[in-house]
Amino acid sequence: MKILIAYATGEGQTRKIARFVMDRLADQGHAVELLPVAEADGLDLSRYDRIILAASVHVGHYQHDMGDFVAEQAGFLSRPQTLFLSVSLAAAGHDAEDWADLDRIMQDFALVTSWTPGKVLQVAGAYKPSQYDIFRRFVMRRIVAAKDPQADLDADHEYTDWTALGQALDNWMTPAA
Repeated sequence: MKILIAYATGEGQTRKIARFVMDRLADQGHAVELLPVAEADGLDLSRYDRIILAASVHVGHYQHDMGDFVAEQAGFLSRPQTLFLSVSLAAAGHDAEDWADLDRIMQDFALVTSWTPGKVLQVAGAYKPSQYDIFRRFVMRRIVAAKDPQADLDADHEYTDWTALGQALDNWMTPAA
């Protein structure tokens, strides 16, 4: 099976997740192409049996590059099986309000792009103060302190559950009975 994984990332965690997905699928014998959506202009999506898109949530929105790509390709993206990996710190927690916000963000994205993914998987991202500017670091420290009181606010921390991500991906790849 030929699979495209196109991603947009802020600090690199979504790229890391996309590479994990690529490696797992390639190890299963699939032909996988990985590329940033910023480099996908003019890409012929008809070459792929399945498409995985991955983007991270920042200030309530996905990256503009992802939105532009999806809006341009919405008609075609409704044809093959699609999986959307929505990466965020909110997905690391169990707060019902955070999860409702993630659903709203995905609904807004679908409305703006005229595309609804076949499946959406919420994936916990990472806290990377080493890569933030001073304003973002201040804001993110407050968010993480409220959500994870035990966290070292000066250290990068990855919240991605790689085992759960792998299992969810395997379930998506398994044909329905």
